[in-house]
Amino acid sequence: MMQLTINGKPRSFDPASFSVAHLVSTLALEGKRLAIECNGEIVPRSQFTERQLKDGDKLEIVGAVGGG
Repeated sequence: MMQLTINGKPRSFDPASFSVAHLVSTLALEGKRLAIECNGEIVPRSQFTERQLKDGDKLEIVGAVGGG
């Protein structure tokens, strides 16, 4: 079991490790405009597939909101 902190809340995930892209899919956030920070570092969208998450990582996920 892997423990991540997402937007300040602890979450548990079954796989021992997976990528940021897998996390986005697991959270049903595909196709949304997102900014993801992992341990204080912005993860470019081009690296979502390669960037592997580890137990204890702290993430901030922010979605763009349109309108006016």
